[in-house]
Amino acid sequence: MNALTGILIVLGVGLAFLIFNHDTGQTFGIDNDSFGRVIYLLPIAGLLATGILAGRRGHAGEVLRNLAIWLLIILGLVTAYLYRDDARNVAARVTAGLLPGTAVVMTTSEGGDEVVIHKTRGSHFQTNVSVEGKVLAMLVDTGASTVVLSYDDARRVGLNPQNLNFTVTVMTANGRAMAAPVRLDEVGIGPIVRKNIRAMVAEDGKLGESLLGMSFLSTLGSLQMQTDELRLRD
Repeated sequence: MNALTGILIVLGVGLAFLIFNHDTGQTFGIDNDSFGRVIYLLPIAGLLATGILAGRRGHAGEVLRNLAIWLLIILGLVTAYLYRDDARNVAARVTAGLLPGTAVVMTTSEGGDEVVIHKTRGSHFQTNVSVEGKVLAMLVDTGASTVVLSYDDARRVGLNPQNLNFTVTVMTANGRAMAAPVRLDEVGIGPIVRKNIRAMVAEDGKLGESLLGMSFLSTLGSLQMQTDELRLRD
């Protein structure tokens, strides 16, 4: 049996145990997340051990060189594992910088999640928001008392504007307009999800882009606006 076959057997058996013990949450007294990490690391350790043993067949200098190489590999893997959250945050910052307006989930020093939005070229905080399961491009607007959907976006999320009562006067970038009050079952940005959110639908042609207003933003744990980025915490 070659090394690859052994690795596949270990992974297969480990996966079978995880599937079988999914409901209990533990395998051999270890929580399934930790057990999964062990199963993931065992084949790597086996490959490293195989490489070290194979290196012992040569001269002393070659053996020492191979040992040094494998030790560096092990240290690299351990370092990557220990600093995986930092690496994820760096990747998230790069993504946010290259794609302004993209909502990027980062890990805080306390271990929680933080959503970071960078300004777009128009100096606005614009991001993709999940509304009733549909993704809409929305402007973050702390001056708006509620979430405000454009006429077209309201139709995209399953509302029928023709059946709404436009009884509320609002001010938009296009001037005064009438809006209809509604309730949204779900609004979310990344891991931050809220249920039963107050919102309004603007008249047709009166709002170019939907607004993420305070009926959602006021439910957050914190909202920090800096020069070119907005940080949201659940």
